Amino acid sequence: MTDEHIDSLIPYDDVVQEALRAVVGRVLGDVAVNGLPGDHHFYITFKTQAPGVAIPVHLHERFPDEMTIVLQHKYWDLKVESDHFEVGLSFSQIPSHLVIPYSAITAFVDPAVDFALQFHVDAGESGPEPHEEAGNDEPTVLVEDGSNVVSVDFGRKK
Repeated sequence: MTDEHIDSLIPYDDVVQEALRAVVGRVLGDVAVNGLPGDHHFYITFKTQAPGVAIPVHLHERFPDEMTIVLQHKYWDLKVESDHFEVGLSFSQIPSHLVIPYSAITAFVDPAVDFALQFHVDAGESGPEPHEEAGNDEPTVLVEDGSNVVSVDFGRKK
C-alpha cells in the first residue's frame, strides 16, 4: 500500500455537508412550529454574498462577506422551507427581513448544549475575511470550546 492520496469519485464531502445542513433545517422547522425550548438559542453564521441570500442593503454594507445572527428572544416570522429559512430580526432598532439558504450557512451553534456544526465553504485561496457579529441588539459570545463541534472537510482539492 502506498501513501499516495486517492481522489474519490464519490463527492462524500458534498453529501455529508448537505445532510448536516438538513439538520439545521429540521431544527429550525421544529422551532418555527413549537418555539425555542428551554435555554436553547442559535448563532447562525452565513455568507452574505451567497446565491439566494436576501438581506437589507445596510446589512450588506456592514457585513460584506459574512454575518452571524442570533435566534433567541427578539425574532419573528420564522419560516422554514426545504432550501432556506426566513426570519425577522432587529438591528440597531431597525426591523429587517432576512432570507438565508442553507447552502450559505458556514456555522450553526447552540451554546445552551455546547453543540456546533461548521461547514466548508469555497472561498478562494484567501479564505473568508474577518467579520463583526451582528448580535441583533444583544451582545454575543460564540462557543469556542466545541466539545460537540462537527466540522466536515475531506481535503477537497481546489
